Amino acid sequence: MSLNQPEFRRIPVNGVTYRVAVEGEGPLVLLVHGFPESWYSWRHQMPEIVKAGFQVAAVDVIGYGGSDAPQPIERYSLQNLASDMAAIAKTLSSDEMAIVVGHDWGAPIAWNSALLHPDVFKSVGALSVPYSPPGNTMFLDMIHEIFTKRGLFFYQVYFQDEGVAEAELEKDPRDTIRRFYYALSGDAPKGTWPKDKKHGDPLLYRLPDPDPFPAWLTEEDLDYYENEFRASGFRGPLNRYRNHPRDYAYLTSLPDTKIYQPALFIGGNKDLVLSMLPGVDVVERMKEHVPNLQVGKVLDGCGHWTQQEKPEEVNELLIPWLKAQ
Repeated sequence: MSLNQPEFRRIPVNGVTYRVAVEGEGPLVLLVHGFPESWYSWRHQMPEIVKAGFQVAAVDVIGYGGSDAPQPIERYSLQNLASDMAAIAKTLSSDEMAIVVGHDWGAPIAWNSALLHPDVFKSVGALSVPYSPPGNTMFLDMIHEIFTKRGLFFYQVYFQDEGVAEAELEKDPRDTIRRFYYALSGDAPKGTWPKDKKHGDPLLYRLPDPDPFPAWLTEEDLDYYENEFRASGFRGPLNRYRNHPRDYAYLTSLPDTKIYQPALFIGGNKDLVLSMLPGVDVVERMKEHVPNLQVGKVLDGCGHWTQQEKPEEVNELLIPWLKAQ
């Protein structure tokens, strides 16, 4: 089937049903999107993965698109989502191990799917977010010290109160996508994401709406995302951010948090995620915890939306790596 009309399968796992866009035949490559995206964020990779001889399956993570959107926050924990990914992979590829690749929040989901289910996933790839095992301080506690206690805005803190961010982001989903995507993209001038916003300010406050939008996201693309989020809302997507304490408690209980499978990482030198680690070589740093990191590349001029902003460069790294697995 063409990418414009993928085969959508509804796959029940662990008490919820996922919508999964599936194409091709061969070993399974499972693609996991981030916030606020959908299976559609992999539209430039899916045809090339199929041409390379794989079955490709791009999920709508629960809370998004055509997948179920359970209300309980705990249903969106990394432990639960990793279990879901393993179950989907086994459903689609019962007799062969799979490869999992994620972007943004999909990256921690992919990393932890590989960590927790090494019997299902033989290799793991991640875009934008490098692997980092839990440290001595839970992420939100560290952020409160750096930002909140100084009266400064941090988006993940803003996302914690149920209903607040939902009301802002659902008011005009198209405007939300335009402003949020642009501010985190490689096209946005330095300083587009303001560093002096105050705690309590809305997410989109002072984020510009570019006219026209950079060419990597077309009006047709925006139509698709707008329709998806008008249908699904933002509660499920935001619930992922509300699991930091739960994720930290679980992951710190594990005896070993190294990832031993062959791995790939692709980031962007204009990605604000990587700028949270100033002066750090993220690729070298990862090797301590991902000893079989086979591909580690930071793309010039690329912002946060790695596979959408730089599809050809991503495919040139991803496809040969997939073939080598």
